[in-house]
Amino acid sequence: MFSWLFSDPLPVGSKAPDFTLPTGAGKTVQLSSLRGKNVVLVFYPGDDTMVCRKQLCEFRDRWDEARRHNALVFGVNPQSAASHTKFQEKYKFPFPLLVDEGQKVAGLYHANGLVVKRTVYLIGPDGVIRYAKRGKPLPEEVLAAAQ
Repeated sequence: MFSWLFSDPLPVGSKAPDFTLPTGAGKTVQLSSLRGKNVVLVFYPGDDTMVCRKQLCEFRDRWDEARRHNALVFGVNPQSAASHTKFQEKYKFPFPLLVDEGQKVAGLYHANGLVVKRTVYLIGPDGVIRYAKRGKPLPEEVLAAAQ
């Protein structure tokens, strides 16, 4: 009943669950269509909150490093497309924010709860999880797992 409360992130080396989610701009992102790229998923609790803003701005500020690692970055939480668009435009994020209505994808990635658990994954070009950690790891730490 309360398994979500005590869950760990998915283990490194496991296959990343596929998903399809809309961006704040209304486009669709499907994980399986991104094979050949490293994919960073940043599950975060709330748009334009202090720690979430700082975390996503760190990825924004290291965007060139992410690109050198052939990495795409996505912020993920259940807030509305309008909220994501406002947040993204305000801080000029060069990456999309995905609308995870009902925390369905957060559930697949063990990041769901009363609020989304701050969790970061790096999925390799083969669809296998290379990095998984709760909290706010530095982008350099996350990108070091890229292949």
